Amino acid sequence: METLYLLVETEIGRLDEVLKRVKAVPSVTEVQAVTGPFDLIVKVEAPHINAALDTVVHKIRKIPGIKSTETLVTVATG
Repeated sequence: METLYLLVETEIGRLDEVLKRVKAVPSVTEVQAVTGPFDLIVKVEAPHINAALDTVVHKIRKIPGIKSTETLVTVATG
């Protein structure tokens, strides 16, 4: 299983709407509102990294109200 985290900046006043839509996306396993330059942190899990990235590019980034994203791909250690 591959995991990535997506940092999401939303348009002003659209946080709740975006959060609900992101939670409904298949492969999204967790969504949390956060403080700082981003509004949400999203955990995406998929069998392969390409499937996880496909979820980001073709499903999450197309949600209305998302201003910008930054993708963090996890790497194996040890």
